[in-house]
Amino acid sequence: MNFFQAHETISTMDWVLRAVVAFFIMLITVRVMGLRTISQLRAIDFVIAFMLGNIIAHPLSDQTIGMKGSIISTIVLAFLYVVGIFLTQKWRGLRKVLDSEPVPLINKGEISYSALKKARISIDYLLSELRKEKVEDVRKVALALWETDGTISIFLDPKYQPLTPETYQVMPEPFELPKVIISDGKINYHELDQIKMEESWLIKSLKESHQTVVNQVLLATIDKKNNLQVFLYK
Repeated sequence: MNFFQAHETISTMDWVLRAVVAFFIMLITVRVMGLRTISQLRAIDFVIAFMLGNIIAHPLSDQTIGMKGSIISTIVLAFLYVVGIFLTQKWRGLRKVLDSEPVPLINKGEISYSALKKARISIDYLLSELRKEKVEDVRKVALALWETDGTISIFLDPKYQPLTPETYQVMPEPFELPKVIISDGKINYHELDQIKMEESWLIKSLKESHQTVVNQVLLATIDKKNNLQVFLYK
């Protein structure tokens, strides 16, 4: 039995063995390639998504390929995925093999070059991620971790963190999303009823405060203090 070679027909066991071997080959390949390849996904999730997409696509696009192999392979991969998830929850050692530990790229304002090499990312990529978080100075970063899903978690030094009402022990007002009362030049009568306002009030407010009419309004919102925000077509 040689399931590595092409055959016109292969047995069910051959399909099972092919799926198992392909799964572990893909898993090893992804781990060797590094986390940037699979950003936003864990290694095992990436492998399953990639392989299932190919398995299902081939018989749908080629009428000469039967569904038997795809069905068997899909069942085997689903089984391996469930087992893999179960085992990673039970054994921390296996979890480290599949997901690895977060890599500290920056610690107390100092960049770790060895960590950059381990994560296989460049200093330019690291700086771009810092800019996305509005961090212009590396020394402001207390800790930056390269996570198992390929993202970077950034924690600022406490003295550079933005002030919040809690800092001054001030109780802020509860957040409430403004109501959309006009959208694309049309009045949302349901929201008007919710805030207990009349259409005549809205038309009058638009005319007096914004010198406009309803059909010229792209968006109009109102907050809990009855502050009306109007955005016109431009």
